[in-house]
Amino acid sequence: MIIGEHILENPVILAPMAGVTDRPFRNLCYQLGADLCISEMVTSEKHLWNSRKTRLRLNHQGETGIRSVQIAGTDPFKLAAAAQFNVDNGAEIIDINMGCPAKKVCNVQAGSALLKDEPLVKQILSTVVEAVDVPVTLKIRTGWDEENKNAVNIARIAEQSGIQALAVHGRTRADAYRGEAEYDTIAAVKAAVGIPVIANGDITSPQIAKQVLDHTQADGLMIGRAAQGNPWIFQQIKHYLKQGSLLSKPDHDETRRVLTDHLKNLYDFYGELSGVRIARKHIGWYIKAAPMNDQQGAELFRKEINQVDDASTQLELVTEFFNLQCTPLAA
Repeated sequence: MIIGEHILENPVILAPMAGVTDRPFRNLCYQLGADLCISEMVTSEKHLWNSRKTRLRLNHQGETGIRSVQIAGTDPFKLAAAAQFNVDNGAEIIDINMGCPAKKVCNVQAGSALLKDEPLVKQILSTVVEAVDVPVTLKIRTGWDEENKNAVNIARIAEQSGIQALAVHGRTRADAYRGEAEYDTIAAVKAAVGIPVIANGDITSPQIAKQVLDHTQADGLMIGRAAQGNPWIFQQIKHYLKQGSLLSKPDHDETRRVLTDHLKNLYDFYGELSGVRIARKHIGWYIKAAPMNDQQGAELFRKEINQVDDASTQLELVTEFFNLQCTPLAA
């Protein structure tokens, strides 16, 4: 799959997720096999670019892979300005958000709400593409609701507008994250356009990854929630697609090592207070993903760790917990 000057062979990509795909997590996923990691979305509202949240989202210092930044908004010219601003700050790919189902985003007609207005979609895409000299990609859903699945139309507009790759989540905006993703629409999108198409939604294992690729004929896969607590999923999927066999899953030593390194990077990136608080959800995800000797003890630990406010104690307790509770995973 080619996106501008970037050549990705059978790519497995980290989906943009607000509050999750910060620089520490992107770097971790790159280290564990992701071919492309897309940032948390950055607003197109210029007056917010100097906020601490946005400054952190714009921080690519030491990023180990391709710098892809997702932008969100509704005004074509504001989005174009945001694209230019992010390129000036190191973005190598600009991704446009037309897939977020969150109410606070859709209520201002951004994210997947844009799918209801195809002329505006065309104006946004054309304006952003013309504004920057790096590749522009797009993430969408299958449509607004079951009666208004227009992903194929949007895909054709995207191709005509100069979009260089398209990710499609197999749910409508109305579905949010309920039910199961469907892949027939993604297959129809792939058949309708010549630009690379990336399948997204409920790809939680190497076996499902292969099934989705076979069904949709997509050029790549995008992994979102399945990477939370399991950043190894990228190398697991790539190994299975290439070799046809399953990699052994991480044992407790590997889990502890990766998690503690991740926590240290969060402390360094956000500062101790914010880093500790942000780390809590990641710790919970790692615990959920790993089998425990004592499930009740694991739940009690999750509650205990959420009360800790200093980095050294959090790190010490996590190390002790994984030494005692985690068992090697079966292959």
